[in-house]
Amino acid sequence: MLKRLFLIALTVAIAAPAFARDSLGVYGKWGAFRDPAVPRCYAIAMAEPSTRERQFQPYADVGSWPKAGTRGQVHFRMSRAIAANSRVVLIISGQRFELSAGGGDAWAADKRMDAAVVAAMRSASEMTVSARDGAGRLFSNSYRLEGAASAMDAAALGCAQLR
Repeated sequence: MLKRLFLIALTVAIAAPAFARDSLGVYGKWGAFRDPAVPRCYAIAMAEPSTRERQFQPYADVGSWPKAGTRGQVHFRMSRAIAANSRVVLIISGQRFELSAGGGDAWAADKRMDAAVVAAMRSASEMTVSARDGAGRLFSNSYRLEGAASAMDAAALGCAQLR
């Protein structure tokens, strides 16, 4: 249920007017934002460009909701809807994580996996998440991690002020 609420909140955040969020900075390929109305903070990056078919604009984010006691929650908006029976795999520097998924979104299975993914992101240069779409075709989205650690830190500091 919390994951579904996160997904709804994230969708609203992306669709909300830009003035509703405070920019905390841009770090390499990643940006950090604070939304005091919710309150929440997040680091976010768009997937690397691709010439392959996309149903959605893919992005990765790491979010925190201080009043809910949630921090460092990993989420991916995939470029296509994920097949119901598809495994979603994230690879960071040879580490493999099997994510939970639904619709066009994927996230870490639990808080322990969130922490492991965030730790891996801090020391890697790239990550790739892959799955199969409704037609059974394999697809993937890749992210450069330049600036990810700084953006995650900026988001965490931004949320420290919202408690």
